[in-house]
Amino acid sequence: MPGAVEGPKWKQAEDIRDIYDFRDVLGTGAFSEVILAEDKRTQKLVAIKCIAKKALEGKEGSMENEIAVLHKIKHPNIVALDDIYESGGHLYLIMQLVSGGELFDRIVEKGFYTERDASRLIFQVLDAVKYLHDLGIVHRDLKPENLLYYSLDEDSKIMISDFGLSKMEDPGSVLSTACGTPGYVAPEVLAQKPYSKAVDCWSIGVIAYILLCGYPPFYDENDAKLFEQILKAEYEFDSPYWDDISDSAKDFIRHLMEKDPEKRFTCEQALQHPWIAGDTALDKNIHQSVSEQIKKNFAKSKWKQAFNATAVVRHMRKLQLGTSQEGQGQTASHGELLTPVAGGEEQILQNGMGGPQRGTWAEVEALPLQPALFSLPMQGRQLAVAVETAA
Repeated sequence: MPGAVEGPKWKQAEDIRDIYDFRDVLGTGAFSEVILAEDKRTQKLVAIKCIAKKALEGKEGSMENEIAVLHKIKHPNIVALDDIYESGGHLYLIMQLVSGGELFDRIVEKGFYTERDASRLIFQVLDAVKYLHDLGIVHRDLKPENLLYYSLDEDSKIMISDFGLSKMEDPGSVLSTACGTPGYVAPEVLAQKPYSKAVDCWSIGVIAYILLCGYPPFYDENDAKLFEQILKAEYEFDSPYWDDISDSAKDFIRHLMEKDPEKRFTCEQALQHPWIAGDTALDKNIHQSVSEQIKKNFAKSKWKQAFNATAVVRHMRKLQLGTSQEGQGQTASHGELLTPVAGGEEQILQNGMGGPQRGTWAEVEALPLQPALFSLPMQGRQLAVAVETAA
């Protein structure tokens, strides 16, 4: 796609508080914070990312282009950017509010969880990522922590968040910036080879793997060894955790976690696999095993996210809001989506995969919508971001 994208005009506001009633701070960063706010005219709840202009000096053109691109994204399973205001020394990104909490929390809280549940989740992710890919957008940082529930409803849909590393593909070009989160990043990225949309498909395979057993396919406390595993695509379906999982599910994962990106399933191919499109996903309850492993391997204290989605759930309950948001239009009085906080100066991750016995993440923030910031060497270190600027 061309580098220049005609996007939304930033609205001017003398004081953003004349338009929105600020309720509470949901998260903070070095140059930004995310506020739970209410539109005074519609009473709709939103998440407002407040970004200090001083963080954008010299990068205004790039940011305007990226925001314009993200403003075009409209998909039922992707967090949306509703509006943009400029006031004084800040930019304000008006985001829809997701109130359903984090993926892992919901799975652990369930009393019953099956392959079919995991298949439905992955279907929604595939459909959303296919939409992005059709627009020429590569997410580049898909992981369970970036999947949030739309509402507290039992049958709530899942939402993709965190677009701080998203990148537009120019026609005929290839991507080469080393970015993503260790443990979810594709082999070709670690190998510092040019890559494409296929990196997202690899990450979806890793997510599917975790959803079916509760632990990541790659693990080592030593970064170099972790990367070596990924580079070789060395993973197993360990007994007893995979004994009750269908061969179809394993086949689906193998096609996504294929070392060769040319042979790896695209989103379109994955959507046609029997485990997604057919009836091969089993209905056997695997909740006990999966939830135990999730609690062991993905303890929230180890995620080190800059934004804790449970804060929104707490606010929703405190405000006694209804949870039947599914199907409501843009004018719903209660907000729909949320954005994790981001902002500030780039930092470099020092350790490997998050979770007990998998090393710990340094809490990392990165300036939103600036992919150029992520051109960092891969020598044993990698960047992880808790950014969401739009969806």
